[in-house]
Amino acid sequence: MKNFLVVDDSRVIRNVARRILEALSFKVEEAADGQQALDACKRAMPDAILLDWNMPVMDGIQFLRALRAAPGGDAPIVLFCTTETELTKIQTAIEAGANEYIMKPFDSEIVESKLSQVGLL
Repeated sequence: MKNFLVVDDSRVIRNVARRILEALSFKVEEAADGQQALDACKRAMPDAILLDWNMPVMDGIQFLRALRAAPGGDAPIVLFCTTETELTKIQTAIEAGANEYIMKPFDSEIVESKLSQVGLL
């Protein structure tokens, strides 16, 4: 079973993502901000991360850059999941190390499609 870390400051988004991912047979851990996510990755690097952009403490881009610089941080597949729709924002996320980009709001079909694209399904 692959491990997924869901990083979002919204409890509702984390719960929705958890339900979708668990239905797809992933083990899910949650973090409410980038710092909590980085701490979780230091304890045990997940196989994949669903990552929000705008969060308190440490935003998604700061987290992603720190993750990719950490030992083993190049391994997780990172799906940015955000309301940021500007092309420059998407490019920033990809340049920082995101593997794919999901727009909010999302549903199980969108998540399943993106997971297939990155080879997790």
